Amino acid sequence: MSAITFFATTDSERIVEFYTDTVGADVWLEQPDCTILKYDNQLLGFCERDEADTEGIVTFVYPDRESVDAMYETLADRARDEPHENETYEIYQFFATDPDGRTVEFQTFLHPTDDV
Repeated sequence: MSAITFFATTDSERIVEFYTDTVGADVWLEQPDCTILKYDNQLLGFCERDEADTEGIVTFVYPDRESVDAMYETLADRARDEPHENETYEIYQFFATDPDGRTVEFQTFLHPTDDV
């Protein structure tokens, strides 16, 4: 069993390029006006529409701090903050903005219970 989270986008080519070339997702399925991307066990669909869905947060979980730091170096121009520990949730994280203005989080758990 799996799930797909869909978002409307006003520029599917730009948003797909961001998530594939910058974040590392793969195109899983092409549909007439939607592209479904896969990143590890996460499926994200982006469909061309007149307005973009920018509510919510898309979170990518990494196995360690070094991986989060590497993504920060890649996305520093889009980052809203520098990587930091969030004691409340016991994570190391930073937030960035994708080309539609959607919030994207990159994090690792400080004390993971399983391999991520």
